[in-house]
Amino acid sequence: MRCLVIFGLIVGIFAAIVGYAYLVFTDLTRPLPKPDYNDNTYWGPGDGKNYVPDTKINEFKLNVPQAEIEDLRQQLNRTLKLTEPLDGIAFEYGFNTNALEQYVEYWREKYLTKWDERQAFLNSLKQYTTEIQGLKIHFIHERVSEEVATKKHVYPLLLLHGWPGSVREFYDFIPMLTKNQNISDYAFDVIAPSLVGFGWSDAATRVGFNAAEMATVMRNLMLRLGHKQFFVQGGDWGSIIGSNLATLYPENVLGYHSNMCVLSTPLSFLKGIYTNYFPQKVLVSRMFYDHHVPMWDKYLDLLKESGYFHIQATKPDTIGAALDTNPVGLAAYILEKFQTCSGPSLKQDFGGIATAFGLEAVLDNLMIYYLNNAATTAARFYAENVSKPYRDLQLDRVQTPVPMGCVRFRFDLPAASLWQLSDKYTNIKRNMYFQHGGHFAAMEMPSMLYNDFTAFVSNVYEE
Repeated sequence: MRCLVIFGLIVGIFAAIVGYAYLVFTDLTRPLPKPDYNDNTYWGPGDGKNYVPDTKINEFKLNVPQAEIEDLRQQLNRTLKLTEPLDGIAFEYGFNTNALEQYVEYWREKYLTKWDERQAFLNSLKQYTTEIQGLKIHFIHERVSEEVATKKHVYPLLLLHGWPGSVREFYDFIPMLTKNQNISDYAFDVIAPSLVGFGWSDAATRVGFNAAEMATVMRNLMLRLGHKQFFVQGGDWGSIIGSNLATLYPENVLGYHSNMCVLSTPLSFLKGIYTNYFPQKVLVSRMFYDHHVPMWDKYLDLLKESGYFHIQATKPDTIGAALDTNPVGLAAYILEKFQTCSGPSLKQDFGGIATAFGLEAVLDNLMIYYLNNAATTAARFYAENVSKPYRDLQLDRVQTPVPMGCVRFRFDLPAASLWQLSDKYTNIKRNMYFQHGGHFAAMEMPSMLYNDFTAFVSNVYEE
């Protein structure tokens, strides 16, 4: 009798544990409802009590005083007191100081001497500013010509960059989208904003400006320009912001296309573990395995390359002060990311950046950070997105019916599989893999990104 009692007690305890585990699992994996969200929060200086929105749209043209360029040249001309790299080390310990000396010399002696040419190039796309929620927002706005409009289906497109990028990433990509391309029936009126706190856009003046708030400002910018519905494309932070926009404001988004398809939910993590051990049951081709597995090796690589994330998510003003006041330090910090993202065959190569992206393109991007003193304000975005208020929104667990397209470039961050993405995106129209390319796809491989994005739009309208 005593044995039966003990057995019954064990069974009861086991059942209680299983039942509790099931309840916890269900609670952690079920979709959540879309939160109510304030779409008009004031982020400008002061308390905004007497704020009257300025709805004017102003032309923008970059015109840097020559004295500022001369001051930068003098700073770059100071004797560098850099530590020699270790014997046999290229970029394993960070940006190689011998390479840094060469980049600084090129920046000073070649790039800055043709600044008028570079400035003219940066001004070659039409740019504007307007005020949204108390913040001056800078944006590129390139429209299709009347001739193209008669031949193509034309839709508005919001292009979103990330860190340590800028609108400079899109200078080869945008003309493809607006011109009469034979391979597509679609063309786009392109709006590419500098994110809040990046480039020539104002920074928020108080705590709390996270990706959901950024998505709201970007959506309100599109409404200001008369676009009630539009496509969204983004990578890096642009992908997160685009996802938030499609989640919070699905009525405004015709389709969302990402070249950094990530999902941070408990269920996605569990599915990732399953995929790691049974890829043949999840992925349709062995060609795709390297994008997802071995999972633990990819997380280890991510850990090795994400020290900057921890610094910017915890002490952004410290690293910002070091970079805003030191153009050589800023160059080392930003160039190191482009070096790492040049791909496994190039990231230890002294010519990696030039080969993958081109020197002028990367230095243009660096100048945008330098001229706007944006190291601190851009870094703060990391801190806001690991804060409790943003984490509590759990937007990755809120489903969206917006048509979604995902393209994975081989050497980008570890991406979510179709199986994982389907938990959030209930209307996936395109699921693509490329065996080349990396994190800065619009800059490195604009043609491939263009082909995939237009194929996604075609799938949205022709299926």
